[in-house]
Amino acid sequence: MEYRILGRTGVRVSAYSLGTMMFGHDGNTDENECIKIVHSALDAGINMIDTSDTYSAGQSEEIVGKAIKGRRDNIFLATKFSLQFGEGLNQRGTSRYWIMKEVENSLRRLQTDHIDLYQIHRPDLDTDMEDTLDALTDLVHQGKIRYFGSSTFPGWYLSETNSISRLCKLNRLSTETSPYSVFVRSAELETLPAVQHFGMGFIAWSPLNGGWLTGKYRKNQELPADSRANRVLGAWGEHYPQLRPRWDMTRPGNVKKLDMVEKLIELASDSGMSLTQMALAFPLAHPAVTAVNIGPRTFSQFEDLKEGFGVTLSDSILDAIDQLNPIGEAVEYSDRGWSAPWSQKWLAKDKRRISNNK
Repeated sequence: MEYRILGRTGVRVSAYSLGTMMFGHDGNTDENECIKIVHSALDAGINMIDTSDTYSAGQSEEIVGKAIKGRRDNIFLATKFSLQFGEGLNQRGTSRYWIMKEVENSLRRLQTDHIDLYQIHRPDLDTDMEDTLDALTDLVHQGKIRYFGSSTFPGWYLSETNSISRLCKLNRLSTETSPYSVFVRSAELETLPAVQHFGMGFIAWSPLNGGWLTGKYRKNQELPADSRANRVLGAWGEHYPQLRPRWDMTRPGNVKKLDMVEKLIELASDSGMSLTQMALAFPLAHPAVTAVNIGPRTFSQFEDLKEGFGVTLSDSILDAIDQLNPIGEAVEYSDRGWSAPWSQKWLAKDKRRISNNK
């Protein structure tokens, strides 16, 4: 296992982080299998585990808490907050009110006395960032968190946040985690340069683009019964309508991805690796990237992902990927994870742009 320094924290973390979004009723309801995945990941050299309060409505954190008993001291534990949790009007966001409540809930579910990396799950433009940073800095001083970071922040917002930290003499963001894959390269334009400029760690989420870069979804083939696409487009997806565009096979961006998958499979095969292995290695080739967040739902998926640990891509493979999807491009707009409200309104008026990302 390769280890990299997380920004300027001095902490060394594994190049692969174990994401646990699929633990619990939204993914794998077999708690013992989820715990087995955690233990196998630790045995493979992974020392960073990432979860969130909203993954399976807290179940993921609870499962992780059980799985790390007796091994907590060797784990860099990360979780997130800010998305809606429950039905309360203020059970969301980045207000001091919610941060102070929800950190206690996460600590309880994780059965630990501190969180190593506490991440803002998405931008909250309704809350003064100075108040948010002040609350998070207080948590660092109290010893309840060691560092804090952001998730899916655009470059301009990272710049604003770091400026506030400097001007107000508050602790600053140590990390950013954004979608970054062969299909979603928008982070290369501003987010990754900002991360490098501010000396932040960067964790790539969805390196397999929700299963697209495993070869699971192919042209003129039915969706696999146990696939995430099948669940999202089915009854389960009614609770998460924002995810449906990512697997709507009629959207021009997704149609394009189906064509690209065939070419990527051929490129990977000619290079002596699987598409999954090539896709996992792609983000790590960027100098700003610290780690890639993998999110297996089953133990067999983890075993498959583990085969790609240590794979590196040659310049010729990276050049070939650039030919298929150029630097800075996101093939399907809905894969980008977040866009500012004013951008959403503009895109909604232009159906061509929101459907085809052109």
